[in-house]
Amino acid sequence: MSGGQRRGFVRDNGLTLFFGLLFVLALVGQVVSGVALYNAQAVADGVDRISTAQYLLSSDFAVDVAENWQSEYLQFFLYVFATVWLVQRGSPESKEPGKEGTESDEDQRVGEHARAGSPRWARSRGWRLALFSRSLGIVMGAFFLASWAAQSVAGRAAYDEQQLRQLQEPVSWVGYLGTADFWNRTMQNWQSEFLAVASMCALSIYLRQRGSPESKPVGAAHTDTGVEG
Repeated sequence: MSGGQRRGFVRDNGLTLFFGLLFVLALVGQVVSGVALYNAQAVADGVDRISTAQYLLSSDFAVDVAENWQSEYLQFFLYVFATVWLVQRGSPESKEPGKEGTESDEDQRVGEHARAGSPRWARSRGWRLALFSRSLGIVMGAFFLASWAAQSVAGRAAYDEQQLRQLQEPVSWVGYLGTADFWNRTMQNWQSEFLAVASMCALSIYLRQRGSPESKPVGAAHTDTGVEG
């Protein structure tokens, strides 16, 4: 790939690359701080310290990562489906009131209304079109369920480890699903995601960010809905 092609690739994929880099840096930061926190607690409990490699394979690291991932994917899963049927007048994150629902084939450019650049499955009918028409929500939902399941498995292992340190009985996976630890980990992430989405929907009615597609144009009326800057 030539220099010009590389620059073009970075420019065309800058948003994904930027947040991908932030993800890696934040994950590294989580590992460094997580090892320090784990070892500080290990010293207090009178057990052996662990290396960074051991921490990466630990249930503590796995559950911390999984519980954050599942809440993020839940946020997008619900948002993708909720915005099909629910509207917020004045928000660029919403369709205009009166356009609730899955919209017509013409609006969605499917079947005979597909255009030259439309994906192949958008031109088809039957299960292919039905699946492709909901593929974003389905994949987000699958990621949420997979990461939530991972959280429950890793969380149970971390919980049992703590139980054994305190000379208490470990619990089964089903038993862990009924513990306050599992639901506290879950709810503390869910509430923050729901608040963030609600805040974005409401604040974007009255506030602006020039040049951002997540904002209305600076001069747009507060009641304008579904327009991007």
